[in-house]
Amino acid sequence: MATNALTLKAVLFDRDGTLVVDVPYNGDPQLVEPCPGARRVLDELRSLGLATGVLSNQSGIARGLLTAEQVDSVNARVEDLLGPFDVWEVCPHGAGDGCPCRKPAPGMIHSACRRLGIDPSEAAFIGDIGSDIQAAAAAGARGILVPTPQTRAEEIKAAHEVAADLEQAVALLLQGLLLQGLLLQGPLLQGRA
Repeated sequence: MATNALTLKAVLFDRDGTLVVDVPYNGDPQLVEPCPGARRVLDELRSLGLATGVLSNQSGIARGLLTAEQVDSVNARVEDLLGPFDVWEVCPHGAGDGCPCRKPAPGMIHSACRRLGIDPSEAAFIGDIGSDIQAAAAAGARGILVPTPQTRAEEIKAAHEVAADLEQAVALLLQGLLLQGLLLQGPLLQGRA
């Protein structure tokens, strides 16, 4: 069962193309650039007591294009710029490895939810490509697609929920709480109720 706003306890994000500008196989922390609105939505979620996390396929490790240490240093830079996350999950495997963690498989969502002490139905996952949304569906979490120019048209068509940007995606998640009177209207919801 997918998340509804009344049970939302965590919002999980894809890293590249969702929270930060996608630099393929980035191992250089100095190349990390937040996507527009990323810090604002994360600050809003944290102020509401919701857990946040990042789940990222990093097949460049399996391909020998970057090391786990480089990925860790990029992730540390993401936290420097966007604030602390409650959970990180990184899949270092390649597409052909058949691992249960690589999106579109639900393994990273299941692991993140276990670590947070919640059921996947209490989480939402925001990403920029179809495999992100497929992973959310397979895990039983709510998935919202925030397309980029690299997102394929068929991925947009297949997604149940699509938002123009991160702020709209988070506003969609929080609207149900607002309508139930369970949430004071925060900056992301002003004018959207």
